[in-house]
Amino acid sequence: MAGEDPVRGLREALALSPENVRLRQHLAETLLGMGRPEEAEQEFRQALSRQPDDPALKLGLAQAFFRQDKDSHALVIVEELVSGAQPPARVFMLHARLLLRSGDVQQAVQAYRRGVELDASAVDRDLATMLGIGAEPEGSGDVVEGKLRAGWSEPAAGPALSPELPAIDFSDIGGLDALKEEIRLKIIYPLQHPDMYRAYGKAAGGGILMYGPPGCGKTYLARATAGEIQARFLSVGISDVLDMWIGASERNLHQLFEQARAARPCVLFFDEVDALGASRADMRHSAGRHLINQFLSELDGVQASNEGILILGATNAPWHLDGAFRRPGRFDRVLFVPPPDAPAREAILNILCRGKPADSLDYPLIASKTDGFSGADLKAMLDVAVEAKLREAMKIGAPRPLSSKDLLGAAASVRPSTHEWFSTARNYALYANQSGLYNEILRYLKLER
Repeated sequence: MAGEDPVRGLREALALSPENVRLRQHLAETLLGMGRPEEAEQEFRQALSRQPDDPALKLGLAQAFFRQDKDSHALVIVEELVSGAQPPARVFMLHARLLLRSGDVQQAVQAYRRGVELDASAVDRDLATMLGIGAEPEGSGDVVEGKLRAGWSEPAAGPALSPELPAIDFSDIGGLDALKEEIRLKIIYPLQHPDMYRAYGKAAGGGILMYGPPGCGKTYLARATAGEIQARFLSVGISDVLDMWIGASERNLHQLFEQARAARPCVLFFDEVDALGASRADMRHSAGRHLINQFLSELDGVQASNEGILILGATNAPWHLDGAFRRPGRFDRVLFVPPPDAPAREAILNILCRGKPADSLDYPLIASKTDGFSGADLKAMLDVAVEAKLREAMKIGAPRPLSSKDLLGAAASVRPSTHEWFSTARNYALYANQSGLYNEILRYLKLER
């Protein structure tokens, strides 16, 4: 029938055979091809929960992340795959796209060439054009083999961002009390009591780096920090800074700091800050080093004072961040943002279920059955429950309210995304923790020595 969901038959087949991994993989790939990466992500996760070491499923999940601009999530998987035994050419093509998007064009060229060497049929003409592969040195392209052609002027336009006034504050966040108090002490109290801090020689402003599993509220907490002191909020993503033109990334970064200085008091928030401040020891080209040096210079306030600028950074991979960012006066306070505890999960569920038809939900019970879930996982769980209710409503012709049983059933089908992050973080906390930076991870995992 016209308008019928083409994956309906696959879903019905899976309902009869939920353990069929290949069928679930086919459904996920079909959803990805239809431009529904969020749904594809959930299906790939379900399949991986049954076959966690399957490289095809891992690549599919990475592609779903890439389509949703979750580049750091995708990169973790792709880097694992390319370092494994006999990675397929498609992995290198995805790696090339991720590197290109991060601004590392020359490394992207190397990844592309390696993929084509493995499988000549993997050639991607559009990607090759963007990378300048095959362009003649005297041709008209802007990029030749990943290098910008000299003599071309860079675009004049900078990042088109404007500070906002958030409508939320700390009262809208359940749990994380210790984290809120750290933020108050570091950047809120100095603005509210400047004379007291001035007596001790402390300026209003500074930087905090938040790290932890994805989906646990780092961005939301940064926005609430601005709302708590009624300051403007400027959220910066890697795409707002990185530019293929020589020197343009540094200029964009400077302009963003200037915008924050003009709007002070202002919370300047950098999401996925590890993509902008990766360790210089790991870099093979100078462009990334120049950007990091510019970033450090802006944090230090070399050309202009940062007083009244509250700088927050968030990362899922603090081990990739250059150590210079953690020196005093920069991101000198590093805070671990764990998955929400039971009271916080209750609060999140209350917010997520607001405005939806529901019976008296047993939030404490649901919270107790979702240990390790991030806020994003709880939303995914609710989406699964709502989809099941919609399916039921279509059959009977009337909506039915959500029940605790519906949410508990959905919770059983959602695998906490935080487990994957902790499996990586645990190794860093145990074996690369000479400074004690990751002691909070050890305490959370009850592995403190």
